[in-house]
Amino acid sequence: METNGIDLKHGMEGDADLQFLLSGGDLLKVRSPSWKKTRYFKLQDDCRTMWHESKKTFRSNQTCECSPTIPPTFSIDDISAVRPGRQSEGLRKNTSEQVEGRCFSIVFKGRRKNLDLIASSEEEAKQWITSLEKMMSNLRNLNPKQKMEHWIFNCMRKADKNSDDKLSQEELKDFLHLINIEVDDYYTEMLFQKCDKSKSGLLAGEEIKHFYDLLTHREEIDVIYGEYAKTTGFMSADNLVEFLINEQREEATLADANKLIEMYEPDENAKTKKLLSKDGFLIYLQKPEGLILNPEHKKVYQDMSQPLNHYFISSSHNTYLMEDQLKGPSSTEAYVRALLKGCRCVELDCWDGSDGEPVIYHGYTLTSKILFKDVIKAIKEYAFKMSDYPVILSLENHCSVEQQEVMAHHMSSILGSALLTTPLGDTMPTTFPSPEHLKGRFLIKGKRLNKLEASYAPKYPAEDESAVTEEEDSTGECEEGQRAEEKSKKKKLKLAKELSDMVVYCKSVHFHGFEEAKRDLSFYEMSSFKECSAMKLAEESANNYIHHNMDKLSRIYPGGSRTDSSNYNPVPLWNSGCQIVALNFQTACSNMDVNQGRFTINGDAGYVLKPSYLRDRTTEFDPITLTRGQWLQHKTLHVMVISAQQLPKVNRKKSSIVDSLVKVEIYGVPADVAVKETEPFENNGFNPVWNENFQFDVYVPELALVRFVVEDHDAMSDNEFVAQYTLPFSSLQMGYRHVPLLNKNGDVLPSAGLFVHVMVIDAE
Repeated sequence: METNGIDLKHGMEGDADLQFLLSGGDLLKVRSPSWKKTRYFKLQDDCRTMWHESKKTFRSNQTCECSPTIPPTFSIDDISAVRPGRQSEGLRKNTSEQVEGRCFSIVFKGRRKNLDLIASSEEEAKQWITSLEKMMSNLRNLNPKQKMEHWIFNCMRKADKNSDDKLSQEELKDFLHLINIEVDDYYTEMLFQKCDKSKSGLLAGEEIKHFYDLLTHREEIDVIYGEYAKTTGFMSADNLVEFLINEQREEATLADANKLIEMYEPDENAKTKKLLSKDGFLIYLQKPEGLILNPEHKKVYQDMSQPLNHYFISSSHNTYLMEDQLKGPSSTEAYVRALLKGCRCVELDCWDGSDGEPVIYHGYTLTSKILFKDVIKAIKEYAFKMSDYPVILSLENHCSVEQQEVMAHHMSSILGSALLTTPLGDTMPTTFPSPEHLKGRFLIKGKRLNKLEASYAPKYPAEDESAVTEEEDSTGECEEGQRAEEKSKKKKLKLAKELSDMVVYCKSVHFHGFEEAKRDLSFYEMSSFKECSAMKLAEESANNYIHHNMDKLSRIYPGGSRTDSSNYNPVPLWNSGCQIVALNFQTACSNMDVNQGRFTINGDAGYVLKPSYLRDRTTEFDPITLTRGQWLQHKTLHVMVISAQQLPKVNRKKSSIVDSLVKVEIYGVPADVAVKETEPFENNGFNPVWNENFQFDVYVPELALVRFVVEDHDAMSDNEFVAQYTLPFSSLQMGYRHVPLLNKNGDVLPSAGLFVHVMVIDAE
């Protein structure tokens, strides 16, 4: 279908990399040592979708995009990264080193498996990698208007069954289904007749463009823009300053307004006159300055020189698992994905393996095993791609002394000088170093044979050379009956000195109560708490827990009954000052959404500074009782949910249309927890409009998070999740704001969004 001026190649006409992908070529797809098959890969004409099929099938049916057997495809938007060489676990297992330069992997967002491929030559592999990365970058750099145009015309192309670059009335209805709108025949006919100026019974050329303009018209933007566009139908810089101050509650200057016009006005003539058109205004509202998250909070803006235990730390439990805790696969890819999501504390469950090589898996289950050394290599490679701040390796050690020595050797040889094996400074430390001082370093959490003080006093007495396993460090057990009784029998484990000496700031110890911890434990001695034990402390002794976490680190992990890798709510533990609140990163759920929202700020550092009252030794803060103090800053939050754009289908069936509703949820101290929702907007996921107002009281804003959830309403059963976005309350921008939306795996939906108005005022 013609694009009527909408450039689907985005200024890349004649580009050699684009032409290479459009022409396509053979690649060897690898699944196992014996399963390696040739597949033909080709970029489709929409410049967004990769098509792949066996050479034989492709050659016999080259144009059969509409055939009954639909060939496999994937969108360039779905690619997370293209990795050169044998970096993936699959390629390392299933290929030899001789083909290193010909290999590459396409890594997808979410839980889709990697695509491991071998090109016919090293030069061809480089060409595929370069070309795919260029297309990924090109699509990422489209402005929101271009993304919408690209998507809409791609859907039109699919609806144009006979590829005549025209739309019949029936094809128009199919198109509306594709973009998530259900309309009756009368409305379709009315819309069609309005655009069919030629009265030919088909829409073509400018008629399709007219239909596109009707479809994408946003009345709410017209109203807002019209209020301030007082200069011959345009916004002047002065008008824009007025809008920014009055509506967006920003301290804006004329220079700020001119900068926005320079960046976002698409019409060069208007830009020269320092005017902002309606298109430019909409682009601004969909860029970082117009989004709900304060753009200043997207970079590292917090003080990173505080002691390590003064921060919430993004943390993963059983990081090696891709799925459940009983029979799911273990993979180095799970570590890569967690680290690329900003995780700063990963877990390694270590057991004796064959040939003297320790392995990682969930002991006494059917989960698969991976080599310890492969995990350390993957961690080394990806630890600091998202964040420069330190990574904690939480060892759950079940190995013999001999294989512990192998573990120590691998960590030392692979991580090198980045591995912290002695305290910073020349004297015995009395508190943790800061994330800033630990940039680019690895810390080991595990058992240690003696006190750290022994490093500075050779005659310092050694402790018993045995230790309980990591998951038994917690106070109390959640399970009842025989299982709990069995677990209460402490297993002894000999420790290798080489491994013990690598534990510096994170020595694992049992927790026997706050008083004993305060009296007998050094700052670097930390405990792990099973979720139910931690929740009980957070509910019954929150202030004591807060004071405990001012001196020490606490790690929380999911209960053993969560065999499906489900997650607990991390918020009550953060409210009690716990730093390492470990979740199953592989499981998409609301609790992982909240975790991602907590750490979406501060430059994705994986470290978020705790509020001052969780660091002040004199604090009387208790999230349950909420006595008076600096933490009480009663705010009233007003949210108007105005509209949504391009919501994805929950069900890919042609007839499935979203009945969309929006929930606004507040997470925080118990007094702040709340949820309110709009009425469902039936049969429209493309551009539903609600204009509904909600009001919330927020008493402890520094601990609160706001979550916007879009659901598909179902009167007969539970609503289905469509998309969400979570952010800290203190990172909200006021005024008219777009809210980007994430899918269930936490990846951005490129064109979807909410449009809201936000106001925060001091409550009387």
